[in-house]
Amino acid sequence: MSLLSKLFGIKEKTDIHDNASFWKWFARHDREFYRVLEKGTEIDSRFMDKVIPQLHQLNEQFYSLAGKYDDHTVEMVISAEGDIKSFVFVEDLVAAAPALPGWKFTALKPGLGFPDIEIGMNGYTFSSRNISFYSNENPEYPDEIDITFVHTDYNEENQKEIGNGIMIFLENALGELATATLIDAIQFGGPEGQTLIPLEKLEDFLRWREKEFVEKYKGTRSNKDGDLYSVVEGMNNYNMPLIACINSELLEWDAKPSHPWMLVIEHEFDADDNGMPSADMHEALGDFEDGLLAGLHEKEGHLYLGRSTEGGSRFIFIACREFREISRQTAAYIERYPAKQDVSYRIFKDKYWMTMEKFIPAP
Repeated sequence: MSLLSKLFGIKEKTDIHDNASFWKWFARHDREFYRVLEKGTEIDSRFMDKVIPQLHQLNEQFYSLAGKYDDHTVEMVISAEGDIKSFVFVEDLVAAAPALPGWKFTALKPGLGFPDIEIGMNGYTFSSRNISFYSNENPEYPDEIDITFVHTDYNEENQKEIGNGIMIFLENALGELATATLIDAIQFGGPEGQTLIPLEKLEDFLRWREKEFVEKYKGTRSNKDGDLYSVVEGMNNYNMPLIACINSELLEWDAKPSHPWMLVIEHEFDADDNGMPSADMHEALGDFEDGLLAGLHEKEGHLYLGRSTEGGSRFIFIACREFREISRQTAAYIERYPAKQDVSYRIFKDKYWMTMEKFIPAP
């Protein structure tokens, strides 16, 4: 049987349930994998077809790239495809990798720099020669890093294709971690009379803004027993009732950007015609929330902002100083929960807690 038939022609039954079992499986094949990738041919995509299904048993957000690193080394990059809550699990997986001869394992797409990268997608090219940027300033949110990227071929008809291409280019040039964590908001457009900045200056600009931001905000606070909570009632976008209990005192805090990450947990439930839970379900939702909050240590920079109930879902809002440990703790708690299939969460940058503005009555 040939190498390729042996490697790709047989469907292998695997039980990948943790980092150790993945690497045990990988190590069984590393010499075959190495020889395929070392050739540097189109077989690379078939290697991905073998590896990615195993990664998906660990986390559906895990993807991979692989190829020659140098004359004696091949590299496998494991990516979370920009999903911030999964970054820490990619890093944990790579940290657990065994030392295999001829292999280099990398967590998240590394930044390759701007000058020498050019990507072709959907008939367009993306490089530092045809992409520039400018910063959008808002006096209400002075520390928000809001960037508009300008492509010479951009128009209203191709904005989706141009936007997707620019994002892929940024992840490869700037790096997956930096793209997701250093920029708060990304727009795409034409020059519109703006003074454009060469793309090669983007990383220096972002690092300068980040350093300025970190030095400015070092606020600490914990949820206090005396905090004031407000009950907000209204209608959601689907004209269904919404009921929220919000830490109104904390929302007045003047150092919000010191906790720039927003954790939103969604717990779906069987609802009545108004999207509200039964009495028993209401109690179960409260028990879930109490258990979650008991495991999140306030001293580590997690601030409970409140919850809302609408349309058959309970949402819990927590502002965080960092995104790695909060993701680990939340995922571990959900995994232990009997109805874990009903619970999901996401983490995103929200320096000014704009997610919570819909719960603040207009003056």
